[in-house]
Amino acid sequence: MGSEGLPAVTIHVTGFKKFHGVAENPTETIVNNLKEYMKKKGMPEGVVLGSCNVLEAAGQGGVSPLYQTFQSAINSKDYESSSPERIIWLHLGVNSGATRFAIEHQAVNEATFRCPDEMGWKPQKVPIIPSDGGISRVRETTLPVEEITKSLAKKGYEVMTSDDAGRFVCNYVYYHSLRFAEQNGTKSLFVHVPLFLTIDEETQMQFAASLLEVLASLD
Repeated sequence: MGSEGLPAVTIHVTGFKKFHGVAENPTETIVNNLKEYMKKKGMPEGVVLGSCNVLEAAGQGGVSPLYQTFQSAINSKDYESSSPERIIWLHLGVNSGATRFAIEHQAVNEATFRCPDEMGWKPQKVPIIPSDGGISRVRETTLPVEEITKSLAKKGYEVMTSDDAGRFVCNYVYYHSLRFAEQNGTKSLFVHVPLFLTIDEETQMQFAASLLEVLASLD
């Protein structure tokens, strides 16, 4: 792809810390180790790995740090040197019941937490962003999830496309990120991963690296 002269894609990655029922969140490990892993493996052509941040598994209480993360990336020199549409926010979250990776197509403007988040908040049928409308409002990623899923499946990963990111913190963050992407001309994608017990750490690190490569190869 590099020979066709497409500008590099800057990919900012987030994961989550532990939360109720998940003492060790695989996405915390993936995100903390990603830069080192990619250094050893070799960055795919056309990828700039931007910030790698681990977020608290919190809804309302996590919004301020989330936007600080967004803003710090926008204020960085990378942002000035690349066009907004070549910037992707990649959010990783765990689905402890999953047996494969899930590329999430959309988020819903609804917070209904089955258990309290890490700051003790447990909303029920609350709009994430009230000014956006009711709890049935949906925001979709502008990235081609079917194409991304197919490319990853071809590489041998157990992966599916999903239209339901739940109503917990993952969906909460994705909704905010999709709205931020729309306002700033950037792109956003959420991917659910299984526990390391289900798909081991090395395979998940390889998957993350392949995902960066696939995202960079999109037109």
